[in-house]
Amino acid sequence: MSAHAIHAIGVAGDPASPVHRLDPRAKLIGLTGVTVVAVSVPAPAWPVLVACAGALAAVAVAARVPARVLAARGAVVLPLLGLLVLTLPFRPDDGAVALAAAKALTGTASAVLLGATTSFPDVLHALERLRAPAVATTIAALMYRYLFVIADEARRMRVALKARAYAPRSALQAGAIGRVAVALFLRSHDRGERVHLAMRSRGHAGSLPRLRALALGRADVAFLAALACALLPLRVALGVAA
Repeated sequence: MSAHAIHAIGVAGDPASPVHRLDPRAKLIGLTGVTVVAVSVPAPAWPVLVACAGALAAVAVAARVPARVLAARGAVVLPLLGLLVLTLPFRPDDGAVALAAAKALTGTASAVLLGATTSFPDVLHALERLRAPAVATTIAALMYRYLFVIADEARRMRVALKARAYAPRSALQAGAIGRVAVALFLRSHDRGERVHLAMRSRGHAGSLPRLRALALGRADVAFLAALACALLPLRVALGVAA
């Protein structure tokens, strides 16, 4: 895979939309802020949750992210929410459970929108600029980059097994899978050592170089201000009333 293809993995919607073009720091702060507002609001929280849902829907429409993409990527939390819903008849605090489910959906939608409008390398770049620990962002960046290399290596080994007519009929005949897993681990470890030595020989100083510098513009400020004006007054008013 090319570097551009790897960089764009996970991005959905219209890459030329105003939301996609925003500084990744603005999207990270704004969408995380929506989650924080939704999670922190006390009961009754439905007015704020409705406002959060409206804000996320507006972002999705502006980014032209289809609803089916949001539903497919957010489906990971549906089993947990289904279990919560099934327990409602047996719990006296069914309102609290429903509120928790709504907050979980809001946080999931925020994360899905961030992933759909911002590539993973750009999220890491934003975290670096926001003074996240450099060790954590560097490890995450290397894992993301070389995960595809390891997956391709595993695919070639699988093809080699099939070319040798490997088709186990029972667990006793699956020993080759263990040997392949060990070989893949050793190859990955050896590649990691080579990458480490190559980075040190090139004067790696603890952070990865970036070709594009981030700069907050008027659109980024307007995006954050719009989210703040739409959600913070409701959140503060509900907190005072509680």
